[in-house]
Amino acid sequence: MSDDVDTLRQECLAALSAASNVRDWDAVRVGVLGKSGRLTELLKQLGRMDPEARKAAGVRLNKLRDELGKAIEARGQEIEAEALNARLAEERVDVSLPVELTERGGVHPVSRAIEEITAIFGAMGFSVAEGPEIETDWHNFSALNTPAHHAARTDQDTFYLPPSPGGPNVERVLRTQTSGVQIRTMLGQKPPIRIIAPGRTYRADHDATHSPMFHQCEGLVIDREITLGHLKGCLIEFLRVFFGKPNLPVRFRASYFPFTEPSMEVDIGWSRATGEIGEGEDWLEVLGSGMVHPRVLANCGLDPSEWQGFAFGMGVERLAMLKNGIPDLRSFYESDVRWLRHYGVDPLAPAMLHEGF
Repeated sequence: MSDDVDTLRQECLAALSAASNVRDWDAVRVGVLGKSGRLTELLKQLGRMDPEARKAAGVRLNKLRDELGKAIEARGQEIEAEALNARLAEERVDVSLPVELTERGGVHPVSRAIEEITAIFGAMGFSVAEGPEIETDWHNFSALNTPAHHAARTDQDTFYLPPSPGGPNVERVLRTQTSGVQIRTMLGQKPPIRIIAPGRTYRADHDATHSPMFHQCEGLVIDREITLGHLKGCLIEFLRVFFGKPNLPVRFRASYFPFTEPSMEVDIGWSRATGEIGEGEDWLEVLGSGMVHPRVLANCGLDPSEWQGFAFGMGVERLAMLKNGIPDLRSFYESDVRWLRHYGVDPLAPAMLHEGF
């Protein structure tokens, strides 16, 4: 029995050291501790011994069973750890390396146009102002000299919402223009003011040149002794820089808006035959503008005899369509990957201003 115990210990420990995977390890475990294992067979022989010999042998075998059990368990954990480390090393990914992309995504034309508009007016000293897309009827219409009975509201039919639950009984709308941002700015900030307000707007229109949701960018300047000359100089410079045409023809045409007086549509030269901006003998309307109506100033707590200003508004999609030769506004929101690849802009290319601005 003594020789069998010592031999079993040595052979088992040697086999465990040689085991390099779970299969070899499990073979050693079963061969020693299994139902027909070598140690199990030695334990079965205890019943055939006399009491004195059985007692001495039982002590040695039980001690060997504990020793080998611990050795087998420890080696099993080592083999599992080695296997896990090998797998992690094999599947390791170096996240510090750049990902190889067959195709790079692009910046949407609307986002790019907003970036360029912001860059140009930012160079003129304008800051960007924001406001809620769900506006009160007063901020969206009444404060802009467009009361409920005003005929101009029919040109801006929009989506009305119920009053806020638990709030004041105030009629709410999805804003038809970002002019509400101008109102909020004049109410919350003392002049001088020089802001642009880009953002989403909503109207009940849907065709090749109109969308229920679209983007506008409006601008506002309030200061002392502001004149039409300031308005014209600002917009002429913007349009020439945006379209990259230093000699772009720009025309101001009398119009009507309830919130400006006088009001003007702004046209640029283009060719109806070729669609080329700045060429030909035709004119194309691109934005509206005017001097802020005295009543709008008074609605915002500003004295019209002390403060004057001008405002303007443009459709971002319209400018992007003209600059990129896009014929249909609806394609901006169809999520056609081919269209996005064609008109998208490199995301790493910054919005640069033209030389001489």
